[in-house]
Amino acid sequence: MNGTGFSMPRINPPGVNSFRDRAGRLRYYYRRRGRKAVPLPGSPSTPEFEAAYEAAKAGAAPLAVSKRAAPGTIDALAIAYYRSEEWSLLADETRKTRKRIIERFRAEHGSKRVATLRHEHVQAMLARVKKLTAKRHWLKAIRPLLRSAIPTMRKDDPTEGIANIKLPKTKGHATWSDAEIAQYRAHWPLGTQQRLVMEFALETFSRRGEVVRLGPQHVRGGRIRIERTHGSQDVDIPVTPELKAACDAMPKAHLTFIVTLQGKPRSKYGLGNHFAKWATEAGLPARCRLHGLKKGGMRRLAEAGNTAHELMALSGHRTLTEVQRYTIDAEKKRLADSGMAKMQGQKENASVTNITPLELQTDVKSNT
Repeated sequence: MNGTGFSMPRINPPGVNSFRDRAGRLRYYYRRRGRKAVPLPGSPSTPEFEAAYEAAKAGAAPLAVSKRAAPGTIDALAIAYYRSEEWSLLADETRKTRKRIIERFRAEHGSKRVATLRHEHVQAMLARVKKLTAKRHWLKAIRPLLRSAIPTMRKDDPTEGIANIKLPKTKGHATWSDAEIAQYRAHWPLGTQQRLVMEFALETFSRRGEVVRLGPQHVRGGRIRIERTHGSQDVDIPVTPELKAACDAMPKAHLTFIVTLQGKPRSKYGLGNHFAKWATEAGLPARCRLHGLKKGGMRRLAEAGNTAHELMALSGHRTLTEVQRYTIDAEKKRLADSGMAKMQGQKENASVTNITPLELQTDVKSNT
């Protein structure tokens, strides 16, 4: 209900269709092209609906989830966990990632009792996950789920003693250079989504999950408001001339600037894959990917002399540590340039003044 007393129309989640059966009951199905429709229990916003919906999106088998899951089971534990304060405090993106993992876990073990799960069971499940990053995500999702069972469903933590998965240190996504930015702009003109995606990521220092949300309603009075993901703070920043030109060249027919050929919002996963193809078509190397544009934008800010605090206000980072690496690298570059300039100046002075007395005498004799 809203303030007028009328019920607001309910919008189904992406991929969900609904219809009323002969008894007048509203039923929901998740549909994906090339796959059989999956019936969803309950209605949107209820725990059982959300659980089945996430499982269907993840490609898992439909869950036989009733409104009253059997007490003491993994199903019951997951439903209780989704209602907990701990779950509500997680960032939206974190919840989505972990829920996909938990729902696959439920699809396989939902009817089993939590109390019978042992340490070696968890180790065996973790061992079956092949990729190191996937192992890390799996443990970060399942460990808090099982810990939430203490003390109501079990007395101990079956994940105790299993070390957190550490990933090897890397430099992450490559930062775009000015030459690579110019090459992409030269290939993809204004008025194309390919160009607009690049300008959004570069000029607003945005991740793919933020880029797909942006629409005309977020741009007002020469400024753009961005709801940051991954725990960063929301920002309200000026629109650069480059971004304004890219936005002005696009139609304003949808709530988001970035849409599919059917006019529907793109998913962040699909956008990442498509952008990789667009960069390749522009003749750029494989290291040039979407997240690297965010880093390229931060690099340009730092090289222009912006402080770490100014970078935080624009990017939404919460700690100085996250942005200082950009300012430190820029300062190193300036110091290197300054140092080389000083050395070059000394060489030029030496060519004029660094003459030995013997050389002076020889010059005098030759002149006389």
